[in-house]
Amino acid sequence: MHSVGQQQVFSNRAIVIGCACALLPISFFLALSFGTVSISFSDTLWSLLNSVIVSEPASGTGLISRTDLIVQQIRLPRALLAAVVGALLGICGATTQGLFRNPLADPSLIGVTAGASAGAALTIFFAGSLTSLSGLPGLGLVSIGAFVGGSIAVILVYSLATNTQGTSVATMLLAGIAITALAGSLTNILEFFGDEQILRRISLWRMGGLDGASYQRVAIAAIFGSIILVILPRFSTALNALLLGESEARHLGLSVQSIKIKLVLLVAAGVGISVALAGTIAFIGLIIPHMIRLLIGPDHRYLLPISALGGAILLLLSDTIARTIVSPIELPVGLVTAILGAPFFISLLRRRHEFGMR
Repeated sequence: MHSVGQQQVFSNRAIVIGCACALLPISFFLALSFGTVSISFSDTLWSLLNSVIVSEPASGTGLISRTDLIVQQIRLPRALLAAVVGALLGICGATTQGLFRNPLADPSLIGVTAGASAGAALTIFFAGSLTSLSGLPGLGLVSIGAFVGGSIAVILVYSLATNTQGTSVATMLLAGIAITALAGSLTNILEFFGDEQILRRISLWRMGGLDGASYQRVAIAAIFGSIILVILPRFSTALNALLLGESEARHLGLSVQSIKIKLVLLVAAGVGISVALAGTIAFIGLIIPHMIRLLIGPDHRYLLPISALGGAILLLLSDTIARTIVSPIELPVGLVTAILGAPFFISLLRRRHEFGMR
C-alpha cells in the first residue's frame, strides 16, 4: 500500500510539473494577445521576434508598427511583471505555510501587506499631487511608501516575537494579526478623512493592478525577484524538517533560529517588492501553495518551485481577464484573482480525499 501511495504521489507530481511548465508560456502568450485590442497569435509571435519597432512598415498600413507598439511596449512589460510578481507571491506563500506549519497561512500574517497598504495610503494622503513623481527610477513615491511601510510592519512583528530565548512562531502570528489590524485601522482613518479623489486612489491601489508596468519596474522586479526565487528553494530541506517540529529540527542539526530569521526576511522582501510594484493582490499566496500541496504533497523541494510557477500562471491569466472581461474598462487584478481562485479552491477542498487529505 505504501508503494502504491508513493507511485500515486510521483504520478501526480509529474503531471503537475508538466502542466505547470506547459501552462506558463501559454498564459504568457495569451496575456500578449488579448486586451482592449485583440491581436492574432501569428502577429503576436511575429512581434515578439522583432527586437525593434518598425517605424515604416512595408505594407504602408501601419498595422505592423501598431501591433509592435502594443505588444512590445505595453503588454510585454506588463506580462513580465505579472509573471515575476505572481511567482514571488506563490513561493512566499508556500514558505510562510511551511514556516508556520499551517496550510491556511499566507504572507499577510507577518503584517507586510497591511503595512505596505498603510505606507501607500499615508503617501497618497500627505503627498497629494507629488505621488506621480518618481522617487527612484521606475518607482513612484507611492511604491516607495508601500515598501517602507511593509518593512516597518515586519520589523515590529519580529521585534514583538523575539526575546532572549529566540523567536516564537506562535507569537509572531499573534503579533502579525495585531500589526495588521493596527495598519488596517490607520488606512481606514486616512480613507475616512480623505476627499473623494484620495479615497478612490487608496481603494484602487489596495485592489492591486499592473497598469503601471514598465521595463524599469520589470528590471527592479527581476533583479530582486530572481535573488529571492533562487535563495528560497535552498531552504526546502529545512522547511521539511520544520514540519516535524522545531525540537526535532534542532536534533537534526539545524539552526532553527537563524533559519526562521532568514525566511521571514526573504518573505518580507518578496511580498514587499510585489506590493510596492503591483499593489495588494489577494489570494495568490494562500490558494496556490495549498492547491499544489493537495496535488503533490508537502515536500518543499517540489512545492516551492511549482508554487512559483502556479503563482505566475494565475496572475497572468487573471490580468488577461481583468483587461478583457469588461473591455475597455479594466478591472483591478486583485479582484479577479479572488473571484477566479475562490471557487476552484473550494472545489479542491471538497475533493481533498481524492488527494489523500483528511
